[in-house]
Amino acid sequence: MTYALPANSADPGATPNMPMRERIAVLWSYARPHRAMIGLGVFLGLLGTGTELATPMVTKWVLDGLALSESLRGPVTALAVLLVAGTVIGLIQAIMLGTLAERIILATRTGIIRHLLRVKVPELAHRSSGEMVARVTSDTLLIREATMSSVVNGVNGLVGVVGALVLMGVLDLPLLATTVAVIIVVGVAAALLMPGLSKAQQEAQAEIGLMGGRLEGILRALRTVKASRAEDRETERISEFARRSTQKGIRAVKIEAWAWTITGGGINLAIMIVLGFGAWRVSTGALEVSALIAFLLYGFQLMMPVMLLTMSMTAIQSGLAAAARIAEITDMESETDDHTTRPAGADAISPDDAHTLVLRDVVFRYSPDATPALDGVSLTIPRRGHTAIVGPSGAGKTTIFSLLLKFFRPEHGEIQLDGRPFSQWTLDDLRGRIAYVEQDTPLIPGTLRENLTYAAPDTDESALWRALEAVRMDERARTLPDGLDTDVTASTLSGGERQRIAVARALVADPELLLLDEVTAQLDGLTEAAVAEGIRRQASRGAVVTIAHRLSTVMDADQIIVLEAGRVRAVGSHTALLATDELYRELVTALRITSDQGAGDDEAATLSPA
Repeated sequence: MTYALPANSADPGATPNMPMRERIAVLWSYARPHRAMIGLGVFLGLLGTGTELATPMVTKWVLDGLALSESLRGPVTALAVLLVAGTVIGLIQAIMLGTLAERIILATRTGIIRHLLRVKVPELAHRSSGEMVARVTSDTLLIREATMSSVVNGVNGLVGVVGALVLMGVLDLPLLATTVAVIIVVGVAAALLMPGLSKAQQEAQAEIGLMGGRLEGILRALRTVKASRAEDRETERISEFARRSTQKGIRAVKIEAWAWTITGGGINLAIMIVLGFGAWRVSTGALEVSALIAFLLYGFQLMMPVMLLTMSMTAIQSGLAAAARIAEITDMESETDDHTTRPAGADAISPDDAHTLVLRDVVFRYSPDATPALDGVSLTIPRRGHTAIVGPSGAGKTTIFSLLLKFFRPEHGEIQLDGRPFSQWTLDDLRGRIAYVEQDTPLIPGTLRENLTYAAPDTDESALWRALEAVRMDERARTLPDGLDTDVTASTLSGGERQRIAVARALVADPELLLLDEVTAQLDGLTEAAVAEGIRRQASRGAVVTIAHRLSTVMDADQIIVLEAGRVRAVGSHTALLATDELYRELVTALRITSDQGAGDDEAATLSPA
């Protein structure tokens, strides 16, 4: 199977083009687990709306009692009960829905993070990590508003409008017809603005994601930015994303303001028409004054539910855009195991098996039409010992590591570990036997102790100090403010110190297979020698595979594999390859490594001055 990388979009932060029906389905998927609580919130909202709808009728009751000189105790008591009940219900609903909204955000974020950390490596190859962070942070807030506020406000607003209209019809049908006509015109005008509002909000969110991606990358390369005197240029570039987001946001604000103005102005217009028309009907005796006042109160009361409906529609537009962006993450393919059951006797393989790792005729390419990164690679890694992989840039060295860690799957050929095909190893079992130190040697946010025990959380402290001592980092660790409990993200550590911590982390795991990708690039000679000694000790217990461009770190390897253009060119010791392989000699010469043959078979290799 060929594993194709996603195409590099010209605008990777843009909102995906997803059908409206699918967006609504995604949005509802976040609200569905909480539908019982949302239903209770809607019910409380309906009770509150009911108290509001009853208030004008009770007011009419008071006015009629005044006209007839009747006792006002009953209507005044009813009015007081309605006001208190409405206030208490509103308070309970606000607390309950606010709490539920935060829980929806928590569930959404944790779900996205869980999926994002299990996504296949190629899925993220052309995506900015900062842009992904923006989707987890800002977009989830829009999901909250769309799933909570829009649902409750929408239902309450709709019930408020319908209820008010029904009771207005009970009071006077001609006035109701006038009011409905104005509301229809206002509703159509506001609805025509919604598509433009949705587009503007989508574009604003996309620009925020792009801004976050650029800023995250620049902060990681801040020293290079400063050394290149590029602060002003980068400020301008990042600010351009912010400006474009602001422009789109202003456009959305203008459209939203027009929607609010049209709805509010429409209701006010309806009230003015009702007041004039109603006064005429009162003068003709067709309508009582108390009924006109109650009708006008319902007219004023229409303002709130109509505004709630408008808020609901605008929140849904933002939420649908956010749902599409979040769905793009959840649609990314996650890592899965190739099998469902382990073969019988899988755990009975002898630990003394001659070879721990075998690649047979492995072919891999990064896209279907690309030149193979690995073209028929066959090699054997012994269970114990140090194997070095060297070759020009682009020869396929790091690709082999990616295959060994199952970041990628080969197009053809087979990889075996302990006599079992990779397809029979679960990701957890496989990676539990491997420790990997990346070329960039990133540190995990947290303390030094957390970094060292990242792959082996239950390791005792003495083992941590032994690993630090092996890479000559123990004395530096003791000078840190809180020792092993110092937050390394807040500490000033050099590149070499970060490399040594990463190597120590791998040594703490004590793996069967240790993969090292150019881990001595930033080390001085003494520290490099200490790390090399640690590698030799690890190689006496398990397999160590090193990728290196500084051949001085691998000259004592048990075997050296020379790669060229995705193929294995030669395999042998440093001495043998110097004598038999021209490319290896060129690599040695390019790195200014000279070798002097002394008496017998002894060889001394030193790094000559630059």
